Amino acid sequence: MIFTICSNSLKNPRMLKYYTKALLLFSILCVANSLFASNATYEQRRTDYINNALTNFSNDAITIQAYMNVPVNQTALTTLINGLPTRSTVDFDIVKLIRILCLTPNGTYDAQILPALDSIPFWLRKDQWLYGYWSENHMIMWMSSDWLLHEKYGKMIDANLDNRLRHYLKLKVKYGFYEFFSSVYAPYCLSGLLNLADFSQDAEIKSLATQASVRLMNDLLLLTNDKGVFYPSAGRNYYSKYLTPYNQNHNNLIYLLTGMGQAPTAASHAGGFLASSSIFTDSITDSWRARLDTIHRIGHPIDSLPSIHKDMAQVDKIIFQWSAGTYFHPFVAYESVVMIRDSNLWNHVDFVDFKQFSGFSANDAPVLAEYASYASKSSVICGQDVAVFKRNGVVLSSVQDFWKGKLGYQQFPCVATIGTTPVITASGKINKDWNKRTSANSNEHLPYITQKKNVAMLMYRQENVPAIFTYKNPEVSLYFKDADFDEVRNSSNWILGRQDESYVAVRRACIDEIDSVRACPNPKGQTWVIVVGDSSMYANFNTFETVIQQSQFTDSWSLDTTVSPWQHNYYAKVLVDNNTLEYTWNRDSVIETSINEIELAKLTVYPNPAKGEFNINLSDFAGKNVDVKVINAMGQQVFKETILVNEAEVKNIKSNWVEGLYFVVIEGEGKRAVSKISLK
Repeated sequence: MIFTICSNSLKNPRMLKYYTKALLLFSILCVANSLFASNATYEQRRTDYINNALTNFSNDAITIQAYMNVPVNQTALTTLINGLPTRSTVDFDIVKLIRILCLTPNGTYDAQILPALDSIPFWLRKDQWLYGYWSENHMIMWMSSDWLLHEKYGKMIDANLDNRLRHYLKLKVKYGFYEFFSSVYAPYCLSGLLNLADFSQDAEIKSLATQASVRLMNDLLLLTNDKGVFYPSAGRNYYSKYLTPYNQNHNNLIYLLTGMGQAPTAASHAGGFLASSSIFTDSITDSWRARLDTIHRIGHPIDSLPSIHKDMAQVDKIIFQWSAGTYFHPFVAYESVVMIRDSNLWNHVDFVDFKQFSGFSANDAPVLAEYASYASKSSVICGQDVAVFKRNGVVLSSVQDFWKGKLGYQQFPCVATIGTTPVITASGKINKDWNKRTSANSNEHLPYITQKKNVAMLMYRQENVPAIFTYKNPEVSLYFKDADFDEVRNSSNWILGRQDESYVAVRRACIDEIDSVRACPNPKGQTWVIVVGDSSMYANFNTFETVIQQSQFTDSWSLDTTVSPWQHNYYAKVLVDNNTLEYTWNRDSVIETSINEIELAKLTVYPNPAKGEFNINLSDFAGKNVDVKVINAMGQQVFKETILVNEAEVKNIKSNWVEGLYFVVIEGEGKRAVSKISLK
């Protein structure tokens, strides 16, 4: 109508000007009305959430009580305060206390809370044994709390906090979160960020914290399906987060933002923070998509660490490196050992299991870390490409080519979501109660993964595990809960499931079961395939099954004698619905050839095992002055001698040491080598 009027007014410039203004005003009102409607929908959910939290009180609701200016539950508050000196994750509680201080007027709880915080170290100090500061969720909770106490009460802070905090926020805005897609840790990152976004007096910090909060919540919705379920491939997570679709900390955030899933009946930690936040959420809600087929880049290459953190104080630099999972990676092992030694962290709860290595020198750390690369490298969680396919109720996400063959920590490299249930493969010791699988090592060896659209191929081939590790279980098991599906079908090695209009098919490497769990014990290597879809793609479940039955799969082994050393190649290929995925995994040289510009030399120790006497072939060190050291499994140096190596020299060592595992370390003039020997 307006366009008709404007068209008829072209002959009258005065009327045209009037109607142009009217059209502009109409457009503004339309946009404003749209924003208002969106805000009204969110505000209604937020109001309902707050009312439920106050009615069905839990300790996580005390931040909402402070926001609503009603008396904070004294029992809950006292419990938080009394637990401060003893809990290793005390920062989870401190962010709540900071929020209460910032939300309540007239210092209502200052006298009760502030004295309890006086003795708490908000950053690393020497001899610290309880609190952790080196994963990104802990980092931001500690730093944001310290900063807001400084702004509000004039608390003394260390000289590096200002730079450290701004650096952290800029890092997350630019590169995202190292603990990517973590339903365990992301909500706690958010609590520290929202405290800054809501209460910081510094304009830049407030803006950066807001941007980082938005990015984190956008990531959360990226892998959320139309049921409000979030089962992600993740850099750090727990199995418990995959065993139930709702009523967890992250579900509170998803429901508040989108209204999808079950409405929470009580507050969670993160839900209490978001419900009491002034952050604008429309752009976050609008970021959710029912359909996706994309590669999501996380972080940056590990070799970027020196340049990224070059302006940090040394301790802060190491902590930032650790937050990317690089605790004992050869690239940073020297600095890590120096820091642990200088700060006396060998007794810290996070490092006490590694105390047996405290006797090694920092100079030996890179070589030993390379020797233990099966575990030392794969903890790194930066610089990943995550493939994401989403179609309404199904999501398939996987981390592409992620430390294949090496030890997995809390990493979930590939997960499929079908309505409200997940499908996951995992390597390592079988436990039919998946919640009792260790939270430290979700996979004993990570697969090679390639994903195209709705198809993922997972190849498992465990590296040769060094003797110092006990992780030697080659089994691969499948989490596929039949009871969650409306229909389950089997077709050769394939198992198919349907929940409502969402479908999944898994090609197992075998059809065996171990301890009532679908699992394959093949120690040589095995390949699994996961395919997802829904009725919008395949019309119905019968059509989906037909597509799966028409798929083609092959895998094979070969020996490549054209290279030195000879390589055993494992090849796999799958063709499903016009998607072809294939990969050749060649491996025999699993140790890289350089560490921090120091050459790794060859070293032969024989006989091995030995009885009291053994030889070390030092020919690769000919003409060099070297230190010859022997270190026991407790990290204690039991032998050291400096010698000039003549060509092809063999060093004979006689010992009366106790039986056990020892390391022979040779170092000199830019070369290092390490080997193990067993004495019996």
